[in-house]
Amino acid sequence: MSGFSRTYTIAAPGLDTDLHDVYKSAVSEADYRTALAAAVKEYEELGARRREIDDRLAQLSQTIGTLNRLLGYQETVPLGLTDAIRLVMRSGVPMTPVEVRDRLRAIGFDVSKYANDLAAVHTILKRLNGAGELRFVPRQSGPHQYTLNRAVVPVVMTKDIVQAMHENTAEREAMRATEEPEPPGRRRRAARRRIGKAKR
Repeated sequence: MSGFSRTYTIAAPGLDTDLHDVYKSAVSEADYRTALAAAVKEYEELGARRREIDDRLAQLSQTIGTLNRLLGYQETVPLGLTDAIRLVMRSGVPMTPVEVRDRLRAIGFDVSKYANDLAAVHTILKRLNGAGELRFVPRQSGPHQYTLNRAVVPVVMTKDIVQAMHENTAEREAMRATEEPEPPGRRRRAARRRIGKAKR
């Protein structure tokens, strides 16, 4: 950032100067805001690229599984049900347990080894939801779904947002109050009296 690459010369030789104070006074609040905006923008761009890469990995994984099955190849490393469900859910598309089971079959995962394949899928989905890897999506009509729990995008908190949060906190504390607080002047005088008695 060009705003941070400034050169300063000190006119008086031998003057002992705290460089931190010089730097702090030279960098304006606007420079900090510009740096913050650039960092947030880069963070969001990287998050979007990571989602695109995860989506593409999920697609390729399903393609590889389907092609292996069509060619009659056997897996050299058996995939467990939990990892197979993670693989299927990587697409980020909300799915019902039935859709997850059908997707597992489509990529060539053998669900026939389970006595009740749908119950096994339900159990793993609930466990992954409890671990925070998946998110439960309730629906008004139709069966509920699960989706990949994506990373949260940061939000820049400006002074007015922080002030509103503090005001809301004070308001909630006031709503819970059961006794009327002492006026500020009385509290100080009472505290001084207690300190004076403790010194004697």
